[in-house]
Amino acid sequence: MRQIVPPTNCPACSSVLVWINDQLFCQNPNCSAQSSKKLEHFAKTLKIKGLGPATIEKLGLSNYHDIFSLTQEEISFLLDSEKLGSKLHAEIQNCTTASDLTSLLPAFSIPLIGSSASNKLAKRISSINEITPEICIEAGLGPKAASSLCDWLVNSFHFEGYYKLPFSFEFKKAKQVNIISKGTVCISGKLSSYPTKAAAQKVLEENGYVVKTSITKDVSILFNESGIASSKTKQANEKGITIIENIKAFIEEI
Repeated sequence: MRQIVPPTNCPACSSVLVWINDQLFCQNPNCSAQSSKKLEHFAKTLKIKGLGPATIEKLGLSNYHDIFSLTQEEISFLLDSEKLGSKLHAEIQNCTTASDLTSLLPAFSIPLIGSSASNKLAKRISSINEITPEICIEAGLGPKAASSLCDWLVNSFHFEGYYKLPFSFEFKKAKQVNIISKGTVCISGKLSSYPTKAAAQKVLEENGYVVKTSITKDVSILFNESGIASSKTKQANEKGITIIENIKAFIEEI
Protein backbone atom coordinates (compact mmCIF):
# COMPACT_ATOMS: atom_id res chain seq x y z
CA MET A 1 0.00 0.00 0.00
CA ARG A 2 1.36 3.39 -1.01
CA GLN A 3 1.90 5.73 1.92
CA ILE A 4 0.25 9.13 1.69
CA VAL A 5 2.69 11.85 2.69
CA PRO A 6 1.04 15.16 3.66
CA PRO A 7 2.53 18.29 2.07
CA THR A 8 4.81 20.51 4.12
CA ASN A 9 4.47 23.69 2.07
CA CYS A 10 1.59 25.58 0.51
CA PRO A 11 1.38 24.80 -3.24
CA ALA A 12 0.43 28.42 -3.98
CA CYS A 13 2.95 30.45 -1.96
CA SER A 14 5.40 27.82 -0.62
CA SER A 15 4.84 28.90 3.00
CA VAL A 16 5.25 26.21 5.65
CA LEU A 17 1.91 24.58 6.46
CA VAL A 18 0.80 24.37 10.10
CA TRP A 19 -1.13 21.52 11.73
CA ILE A 20 -4.22 22.71 13.63
CA ASN A 21 -6.52 20.06 15.09
CA ASP A 22 -5.48 17.41 12.53
CA GLN A 23 -5.85 19.82 9.60
CA LEU A 24 -3.19 21.64 7.57
CA PHE A 25 -3.41 25.41 7.20
CA CYS A 26 -1.41 27.99 5.29
CA GLN A 27 -1.03 30.96 7.62
CA ASN A 28 0.53 33.34 5.13
CA PRO A 29 -1.90 36.29 4.96
CA ASN A 30 -0.49 37.26 1.55
CA CYS A 31 -1.08 33.87 -0.07
CA SER A 32 -2.98 34.59 -3.29
CA ALA A 33 -4.89 31.29 -3.36
CA GLN A 34 -5.83 31.64 0.28
CA SER A 35 -7.01 35.23 -0.16
CA SER A 36 -9.23 34.33 -3.10
CA LYS A 37 -10.82 31.37 -1.29
CA LYS A 38 -11.36 33.44 1.84
CA LEU A 39 -13.17 36.11 -0.16
CA GLU A 40 -15.33 33.45 -1.84
CA HIS A 41 -16.21 31.99 1.54
CA PHE A 42 -16.89 35.45 2.98
CA ALA A 43 -19.30 36.33 0.16
CA LYS A 44 -21.04 32.95 0.29
CA THR A 45 -21.48 33.01 4.07
CA LEU A 46 -22.87 36.55 4.06
CA LYS A 47 -25.03 35.70 1.01
CA ILE A 48 -23.64 38.45 -1.22
CA LYS A 49 -25.22 37.40 -4.51
CA GLY A 50 -23.09 37.96 -7.60
CA LEU A 51 -19.74 37.95 -5.81
CA GLY A 52 -18.38 34.63 -7.04
CA PRO A 53 -14.83 33.59 -8.05
CA ALA A 54 -15.00 35.12 -11.54
CA THR A 55 -16.34 38.44 -10.24
CA ILE A 56 -13.74 38.57 -7.47
CA GLU A 57 -11.04 38.19 -10.13
CA LYS A 58 -12.59 40.81 -12.42
CA LEU A 59 -12.82 43.32 -9.58
CA GLY A 60 -9.24 42.60 -8.51
CA LEU A 61 -10.24 41.94 -4.90
CA SER A 62 -7.49 40.70 -2.59
CA ASN A 63 -8.85 41.37 0.91
CA TYR A 64 -12.06 42.10 2.79
CA HIS A 65 -11.47 45.86 2.72
CA ASP A 66 -11.49 45.82 -1.10
CA ILE A 67 -15.07 44.55 -1.17
CA PHE A 68 -16.39 47.68 0.53
CA SER A 69 -14.01 50.22 -1.00
CA LEU A 70 -15.35 50.10 -4.57
CA THR A 71 -18.08 52.53 -5.62
CA GLN A 72 -21.05 51.51 -7.74
CA GLU A 73 -19.47 53.25 -10.73
CA GLU A 74 -16.18 51.40 -10.29
CA ILE A 75 -17.92 48.03 -10.01
CA SER A 76 -20.02 48.76 -13.11
CA PHE A 77 -16.90 49.74 -15.07
CA LEU A 78 -14.91 46.66 -14.05
CA LEU A 79 -17.84 44.33 -14.80
CA ASP A 80 -18.65 46.25 -17.97
CA SER A 81 -22.30 46.35 -16.96
CA GLU A 82 -24.20 49.10 -15.16
CA LYS A 83 -27.00 46.69 -14.27
CA LEU A 84 -24.67 44.10 -12.72
CA GLY A 85 -22.69 46.82 -10.98
CA SER A 86 -25.80 48.32 -9.44
CA LYS A 87 -27.08 44.95 -8.21
CA LEU A 88 -23.76 43.87 -6.74
CA HIS A 89 -23.18 47.22 -5.03
CA ALA A 90 -26.64 46.97 -3.44
CA GLU A 91 -25.91 43.40 -2.27
CA ILE A 92 -22.67 44.53 -0.65
CA GLN A 93 -24.34 47.44 1.10
CA ASN A 94 -27.24 45.29 2.31
CA CYS A 95 -24.97 42.70 3.89
CA THR A 96 -23.45 45.31 6.23
CA THR A 97 -26.77 45.79 8.00
CA ALA A 98 -28.17 42.28 7.59
CA SER A 99 -25.13 40.45 9.00
CA ASP A 100 -24.54 40.25 12.73
CA LEU A 101 -21.63 38.59 14.54
CA THR A 102 -23.33 35.18 14.39
CA SER A 103 -22.70 35.03 10.63
CA LEU A 104 -19.65 37.30 10.56
CA LEU A 105 -17.34 35.14 12.67
CA PRO A 106 -17.79 32.04 10.45
CA ALA A 107 -17.38 34.26 7.36
CA PHE A 108 -13.79 35.22 8.29
CA SER A 109 -12.44 31.67 7.81
CA ILE A 110 -11.04 31.49 11.33
CA PRO A 111 -9.70 27.96 11.95
CA LEU A 112 -12.10 25.93 14.14
CA ILE A 113 -14.63 28.79 14.34
CA GLY A 114 -17.90 28.08 12.58
CA SER A 115 -21.60 28.64 13.21
CA SER A 116 -21.62 26.34 16.24
CA ALA A 117 -18.92 28.37 18.01
CA SER A 118 -20.50 31.72 17.13
CA ASN A 119 -23.91 30.56 18.38
CA LYS A 120 -22.35 29.50 21.68
CA LEU A 121 -20.70 32.90 22.06
CA ALA A 122 -23.96 34.67 21.21
CA LYS A 123 -25.49 33.20 24.37
CA ARG A 124 -22.74 34.75 26.52
CA ILE A 125 -21.81 38.12 25.02
CA SER A 126 -23.23 40.90 22.86
CA SER A 127 -20.13 42.31 21.13
CA ILE A 128 -16.82 41.16 19.67
CA ASN A 129 -15.04 43.42 22.18
CA GLU A 130 -16.20 41.12 24.98
CA ILE A 131 -14.39 38.06 23.64
CA THR A 132 -11.66 36.77 25.96
CA PRO A 133 -10.06 33.33 26.41
CA GLU A 134 -12.10 32.89 29.59
CA ILE A 135 -15.39 33.81 27.88
CA CYS A 136 -14.64 31.38 25.04
CA ILE A 137 -14.14 28.49 27.46
CA GLU A 138 -17.21 29.45 29.49
CA ALA A 139 -19.26 29.53 26.28
CA GLY A 140 -18.25 25.95 25.52
CA LEU A 141 -15.47 26.39 22.96
CA GLY A 142 -12.56 23.96 23.21
CA PRO A 143 -9.07 25.22 24.16
CA LYS A 144 -7.81 25.05 20.55
CA ALA A 145 -10.85 26.88 19.16
CA ALA A 146 -10.60 29.53 21.89
CA SER A 147 -6.90 30.02 21.16
CA SER A 148 -7.56 30.23 17.41
CA LEU A 149 -10.25 32.90 17.85
CA CYS A 150 -8.20 35.01 20.28
CA ASP A 151 -5.14 34.81 18.00
CA TRP A 152 -7.30 35.98 15.09
CA LEU A 153 -8.56 38.94 17.14
CA VAL A 154 -4.98 40.11 17.72
CA ASN A 155 -3.36 39.23 14.40
CA SER A 156 -6.23 39.95 12.01
CA PHE A 157 -9.16 41.82 13.52
CA HIS A 158 -6.96 44.50 15.08
CA PHE A 159 -3.67 44.25 13.16
CA GLU A 160 -5.29 43.95 9.72
CA GLY A 161 -7.89 46.57 10.63
CA TYR A 162 -10.97 44.39 10.18
CA TYR A 163 -12.62 46.44 12.91
CA LYS A 164 -12.86 49.23 10.31
CA LEU A 165 -15.16 47.16 8.11
CA PRO A 166 -18.74 48.54 8.00
CA PHE A 167 -20.28 46.09 10.46
CA SER A 168 -21.52 46.52 14.01
CA PHE A 169 -19.69 43.34 15.16
CA GLU A 170 -22.50 42.67 17.63
CA PHE A 171 -24.77 39.70 18.23
CA LYS A 172 -28.47 40.22 17.68
CA LYS A 173 -30.17 39.10 20.83
CA ALA A 174 -33.15 36.84 20.30
CA LYS A 175 -36.35 37.74 22.06
CA GLN A 176 -36.58 36.05 25.42
CA VAL A 177 -39.30 33.44 25.55
CA ASN A 178 -40.35 32.11 28.93
CA ILE A 179 -40.49 28.35 28.67
CA ILE A 180 -41.65 26.30 31.64
CA SER A 181 -39.07 23.61 32.36
CA LYS A 182 -40.40 20.09 31.84
CA GLY A 183 -37.35 18.31 33.17
CA THR A 184 -33.77 17.35 32.41
CA VAL A 185 -32.84 14.79 29.75
CA CYS A 186 -29.76 13.20 28.24
CA ILE A 187 -28.98 11.77 24.77
CA SER A 188 -26.90 8.64 24.20
CA GLY A 189 -25.41 7.35 20.95
CA LYS A 190 -26.28 8.03 17.32
CA LEU A 191 -29.72 9.32 16.37
CA SER A 192 -32.13 8.21 13.65
CA SER A 193 -34.96 10.71 14.11
CA TYR A 194 -32.70 13.80 13.79
CA PRO A 195 -29.57 14.32 11.67
CA THR A 196 -27.45 15.54 14.61
CA LYS A 197 -27.57 15.72 18.39
CA ALA A 198 -27.45 19.51 18.08
CA ALA A 199 -30.67 19.49 16.05
CA ALA A 200 -32.37 17.21 18.58
CA GLN A 201 -31.12 19.32 21.49
CA LYS A 202 -32.56 22.46 19.90
CA VAL A 203 -36.01 20.88 19.54
CA LEU A 204 -35.94 19.51 23.08
CA GLU A 205 -34.92 22.90 24.51
CA GLU A 206 -37.65 24.64 22.52
CA ASN A 207 -40.12 22.26 24.16
CA GLY A 208 -38.92 23.06 27.66
CA TYR A 209 -36.31 20.38 28.36
CA VAL A 210 -32.81 20.92 29.72
CA VAL A 211 -30.33 18.71 27.85
CA LYS A 212 -27.27 17.39 29.71
CA THR A 213 -24.28 15.56 28.23
CA SER A 214 -24.07 13.07 31.09
CA ILE A 215 -26.33 11.30 33.56
CA THR A 216 -26.69 13.74 36.44
CA LYS A 217 -28.96 13.39 39.48
CA ASP A 218 -31.64 15.60 37.89
CA VAL A 219 -31.88 13.62 34.61
CA SER A 220 -35.27 11.92 34.35
CA ILE A 221 -35.17 10.72 30.72
CA LEU A 222 -32.44 9.13 28.59
CA PHE A 223 -32.87 9.05 24.81
CA ASN A 224 -31.18 6.06 23.17
CA GLU A 225 -32.15 5.51 19.54
CA SER A 226 -29.20 3.26 18.66
CA GLY A 227 -30.30 0.31 20.77
CA ILE A 228 -26.73 -0.10 22.01
CA ALA A 229 -26.36 -0.63 25.74
CA SER A 230 -24.01 2.26 26.40
CA SER A 231 -22.58 3.20 29.79
CA LYS A 232 -25.25 5.92 30.00
CA THR A 233 -27.95 3.31 29.38
CA LYS A 234 -26.57 1.12 32.17
CA GLN A 235 -26.53 4.10 34.53
CA ALA A 236 -30.11 4.94 33.56
CA ASN A 237 -31.28 1.38 34.27
CA GLU A 238 -29.51 1.37 37.63
CA LYS A 239 -31.12 4.68 38.63
CA GLY A 240 -34.58 3.88 37.29
CA ILE A 241 -34.43 6.59 34.62
CA THR A 242 -36.95 6.32 31.78
CA ILE A 243 -35.35 5.34 28.45
CA ILE A 244 -36.98 6.60 25.23
CA GLU A 245 -36.06 5.12 21.81
CA ASN A 246 -37.31 7.90 19.50
CA ILE A 247 -36.99 11.61 20.24
CA LYS A 248 -39.21 12.82 17.39
CA ALA A 249 -42.06 10.50 18.40
CA PHE A 250 -41.66 11.63 22.00
CA ILE A 251 -41.89 15.33 20.99
CA GLU A 252 -44.96 14.69 18.85
CA GLU A 253 -46.76 13.04 21.76
CA ILE A 254 -46.22 15.80 24.33
